Amino acid sequence: MKVLITGFDPFGGESINPAWEAVKEIRDEIAGAEIVKMQIPTVVGKSIEKVHNKMAEIHPDVVISVGQAGGRFGVTPERVAINVTDARIPDNEGHQPIDEVIFEDGDTAYFSNLPVKAMVQAIKDAGYPSSLSNTAGTYICNHVMYGILYYIHKEFPNVRGGFIHVPYAASQVVNKPNTPSMAIADITAALEAAVSAVVKNETDVKAVGGEIH
Repeated sequence: MKVLITGFDPFGGESINPAWEAVKEIRDEIAGAEIVKMQIPTVVGKSIEKVHNKMAEIHPDVVISVGQAGGRFGVTPERVAINVTDARIPDNEGHQPIDEVIFEDGDTAYFSNLPVKAMVQAIKDAGYPSSLSNTAGTYICNHVMYGILYYIHKEFPNVRGGFIHVPYAASQVVNKPNTPSMAIADITAALEAAVSAVVKNETDVKAVGGEIH
């Protein structure tokens, strides 16, 4: 099995992105699966294009993109991506699409076909905070998650894909009082646990993962 994992470059004035800092430290083999790691730009369009090109080049069995969600307490696999980009801030090339569809011929939304609840449980079992997220936002993270699932539906029907959000790294919250964070090494370990769950679970587990609001 081959797993492609991507992480974004820094954005929003941050000097690092914990997603890429953690992804690049992931082991090259997890549960017998080959791990391919790649950095992608926090840029509308170009981010999806780079992932799509890599999918066509290496033909992975699984594609997981990882992004920063500053303010979240744990590592959060995403359940769904929606067909809209509504950027609160410009991307790294100054683009700020408002209420723009990602692909005109795409579905309104795509659900991850990863075992997201098994991933949450595996992260918790490894000793790290995790929960299932039901929104990937409307910025580049959702943009890329949607793009991955769009291409899976259109071109790579046997591939599984999805997205994981991670908290700020500890160094990013020095001047952000009372903001949750995790050490990069802990984020990496949590991601490795999630990948292991993907490799070991063709289907998801039955577990509570919903929210009241």
